[in-house]
Amino acid sequence: MTDSLATVSSVPASTPFHHRGNFRPVTEELTAFDLPVSGALPVELHGLFVRNGPNPAAQSTHWFLGDGMVHGLRVEDGVARWYRNRFVRTRRLTEGASAFAADGSRDFTAGMANTNVIQHGGRLLALEEASFPYELSAELDTVGPYDFDGRLTGAMTAHPKRCPLTGELHLFGYDFAPPFLTYRVADAAGRLVTSRTVDVPGPTMMHDFNITEHFVVFMDLPAVFDLELAMRGTMPYRFEPAYGARLGVLRRDDPHGAVRWFDIEPCYVFHALNAHDDGRTITIDVVRHRDLWFSGDAVPGVLWRWTVDLVTGTVAEQQLDDRGGEFPRVDDRQIGLRAHRGWITSTADHDNSESANAIVLYDLDTATSRCHRFGPGRVAAEAVFAPADDEPGGRGWLLTFVYDTTHDTSDLVVLDIDHIEAEPVAVIHLPQRVPYGFHGSWIADNA
Repeated sequence: MTDSLATVSSVPASTPFHHRGNFRPVTEELTAFDLPVSGALPVELHGLFVRNGPNPAAQSTHWFLGDGMVHGLRVEDGVARWYRNRFVRTRRLTEGASAFAADGSRDFTAGMANTNVIQHGGRLLALEEASFPYELSAELDTVGPYDFDGRLTGAMTAHPKRCPLTGELHLFGYDFAPPFLTYRVADAAGRLVTSRTVDVPGPTMMHDFNITEHFVVFMDLPAVFDLELAMRGTMPYRFEPAYGARLGVLRRDDPHGAVRWFDIEPCYVFHALNAHDDGRTITIDVVRHRDLWFSGDAVPGVLWRWTVDLVTGTVAEQQLDDRGGEFPRVDDRQIGLRAHRGWITSTADHDNSESANAIVLYDLDTATSRCHRFGPGRVAAEAVFAPADDEPGGRGWLLTFVYDTTHDTSDLVVLDIDHIEAEPVAVIHLPQRVPYGFHGSWIADNA
């Protein structure tokens, strides 16, 4: 069946890049059952794969500013039971609500909810970093904005970190006016139990952060708020190296304590792969960009490692690879802990050939890698891990949407992580194209 949203209209061809090709939005919300599959879906896969991304219902001034749309596939007993795509029906979409009132006050229910989707405390939440989360039903319909029973009073990051040891969800929010940064923690049941401000010099875009077993690490980087850009209605940030770049380390057992700052070379990081500590050092792997790619040259980010020495107060910075890519991930059950492998989605390498359109799987102990190459015209999205057993870092599969530029179609591809170079285990053929998007989750039935 279809359920068209009345406000969606056809987009003319003479539009910016984020309304063209596979960036262009889809106009229908579909529900399809018993999808065709090439290969064989592992019978251990029981759950929901869901991903979020911008899908503007009208013209938008930047890709990041499109309305949220989630795409979900339900898999069980070796069958692709259903596919659904649904707009996140924010007040911005359904009522035209504005995030800023005439008196300058903020409406945190008027966001786009277009960046990530997670489950915590029994709730499925669509996230975007300038507003409240929006809760979704198991069928991906919008329930409404969620503010942790009134305890969330500002924006929430789209990249919270769930600690696999405690079940806590660590999160933060940044703002254009003081306080610029607020750190929060929700317990395993979803109750917001900690909230504190963190002093930073000014309003910057902090897209991601890190946790380890003992520490939280903030990335205060020189993506600085620019009022003139904001008045134009586009992304309101510019890269300003003079602001400086630093890492802020906070002890998890003293969440209201002092934050210790460590200077690093100016850069920008949209996404961290993972971090861990041994008590004396903190190791952080990130996709590092030389600046903000949407405000300068489109130079891909590459994998780097920061090693924070808590004894000497220094940071060693090391490039681990020269292949461009993004969307770094690990097994979610190893977030903040030592993980022996992680992966990125690579769109090009130094010679723009061998590893283009690939998932690059790294051995994080040796910085060696292996690739799954999708071939010409096959463009992969973020790959999410679906485990086969209870062993963190053990057997399992990588799930990723793949767009076929020749046929203008999309599939969900399932790769065996232990045989990453092999042909896909299964390919689920989708009833419509899935536009390029951002982040998502595998939500197992036993989660």
